[in-house]
Amino acid sequence: MSNDCIYYTKPGEKLLFHYAENFLYEEVPEGTRVIYAPAPLKAIKAVKAATEQAIENPMGCPPLSAQLRPGMKVTVSIDDLSLPLPPMQRPDLRQLILEVVLEKLASGGVTDIHLIIATGLHRRMTEPEIRHCVGAKVLDEFYPDRLYNHDAEDKENIEYLGETEKGEVVEINGRAAQSDLLIYVNMNLSSMDGGNKSILTGLSTYRSLKHHHNVHALMHSQSYMHPPSSELHHVLDRMGKVLEENQNIFHIETTLDTNTFPKAFGFLQKQERHLNAFDKLNLHVSRGVLAMTPASVRRRAFMQMRAPYGMTSIQAGRNDSVHEKTLENVLKQQVVPVEGQSDVLLAGVPYIGPYNVNSMMNPLLIVNLTAGYLFNLYIGKPLVRRGGVMILFHPLERIFHPLHHPSYIEFFDRVLTQTKVAAEIEKYEEEFACNERYIDLYRNSYAYHGAHPFYMWYWGCYAMEYLSKIIVVKARDQEVATTLGFDTAKSLPEAIEMAQSALSQRSVSITQFHWPPLWLCEVS
Repeated sequence: MSNDCIYYTKPGEKLLFHYAENFLYEEVPEGTRVIYAPAPLKAIKAVKAATEQAIENPMGCPPLSAQLRPGMKVTVSIDDLSLPLPPMQRPDLRQLILEVVLEKLASGGVTDIHLIIATGLHRRMTEPEIRHCVGAKVLDEFYPDRLYNHDAEDKENIEYLGETEKGEVVEINGRAAQSDLLIYVNMNLSSMDGGNKSILTGLSTYRSLKHHHNVHALMHSQSYMHPPSSELHHVLDRMGKVLEENQNIFHIETTLDTNTFPKAFGFLQKQERHLNAFDKLNLHVSRGVLAMTPASVRRRAFMQMRAPYGMTSIQAGRNDSVHEKTLENVLKQQVVPVEGQSDVLLAGVPYIGPYNVNSMMNPLLIVNLTAGYLFNLYIGKPLVRRGGVMILFHPLERIFHPLHHPSYIEFFDRVLTQTKVAAEIEKYEEEFACNERYIDLYRNSYAYHGAHPFYMWYWGCYAMEYLSKIIVVKARDQEVATTLGFDTAKSLPEAIEMAQSALSQRSVSITQFHWPPLWLCEVS
C-alpha cells in the first residue's frame, strides 16, 4: 500500500493544492515526498441488508429485536452535519440505517420513539439539512415533534448521571437518559470519532464537555487520531463507564471508503502523474472558471458538492466491542506506513471542515482544520519533526458567517489580540460559555455555542507549540495572519527559504500531505 501512496517528485514537477474554493498547480522542489490517500476499499452495496445483519447479530448483547417490547421508550440519535465531509450523495447512510431501525421498532410494537440529532455545542441543523440526512419519509413522519436537534442549554431536559473518580461530571439529554433504550447511529470518518465520544459530545452539555475539550487534555494527547495515546479519549473512557452504568445503549457504527469527490472533480482523487488529458483539461478549465467567479458564488457551488462515499463496514452492539472493530476498519482503509519525519509539512487547505458546512471558513476554523486536524492525522509520531515548519496554501481572509459564528468574531477581535497562549485564553472561556446572548443564539437561531471558538484554538495548541512556524502561502490579509500568529509568503520558494532560515538549514526535507481524501500516516 505504501508504495502506491508515496511518490518522490522529479525536477520541474507540479502538484495540485486545494486553495479554499479553488485549486493551485504549483511546482515543488525535486525530491518532495508526496503521500496520497489509499484507494477506496470495496464498498458494501446492500446497506440495508448489512444493517439488518449487524443489528440482529450484535457484539456483546442480544439482537435488537430481542430487546424491544410494546410500551417501552426508545430514543435514536444520529451524527449531525459535521460528518461526513463533504456531505454524502443521497441516500445518506443515516437515512438507510434509520429506515431499517424504525421498521424493527415498529415490528417490536414500539411507538414511543424520538430521533435526536447529536449537535452537542454545534449549531442547529435546518429542516432541509435534516431532510438530506434522514430522507423525506422519516422527516415527514417525525419532524419536528419527534425529530429535533439536541439542546445543551435546555436545563429542564438535561439529566445528571454521575461523576467519574476524578470528578468529571456526566450529564446528557434528558429524553435520551430516560429512555429504556438509546440507539446511536454513527458514521466514522476518522479514528478520533465514535465510541464514547459520540454521546459524550453530541448529547452532552458544556459542563460535561469541558472535561475533555480543554487545554490540558489536548496538550497531553500524543495524537487525537490514536485513542490509546490520547488524553482526550482517556477522559471519555472514564466518563463512558458512568454512561454505560446508567444507560442501555445500542451502538451502530459504520466506516466509509475514500471515495470523496463526484465524477466532475474526479481529478482530485488521482495522483498528478496519473492524470489523463481530460483530467488536466478539466483541472485547468475549473481553475480558470473559478478564478473569474465571485467568491460568494464559488462558496455556494462548492457547498453543493456531494460525496459518493461507500460504506466499508457496519457493526452493532455494546460500545467497547463495536468501537474496537470500527477502529480496525477505519485504519484498514486510511493508514499509510511512512518512513521518517520531514522538516517541512506542505499542504493545501480545502474549502470545508466539520464546522463550516453550508457556511464560511473563518480564520479560527483554518487553525482548527490545519494545526488541529491536519497535523494530527498520524499514528505514533507526527509527519513533521519537532521544531519543523508547516507550509499551507490558503487565501486567509477575514471572513465570518454572522449567523453561525457570532462568538468567533468576538474571540478573534478581543481575545486573540490580547494573547495567543492557550492556557491564558482558557480564562475567558466561562464568560463566553455563559453569555446570555450567545446562549439565546445557540438555542433559538443557528449559532455555534459561545464556548465553541475556544475549542477551535485548543485543538491546534499542541501543533502550534510543537512547530517553529506555520507559513501561509498566497494569504491575502496580513492582519489576519498576524492575529493568528502565522507567517505569510507570496510564493512557495519564498516559504521554503523562510523554513530554511527558521531551521538554520541550507536544505530541508519536504513532505506534501495530499488531502482530501482523509487518511492517516503511521510514521516509523
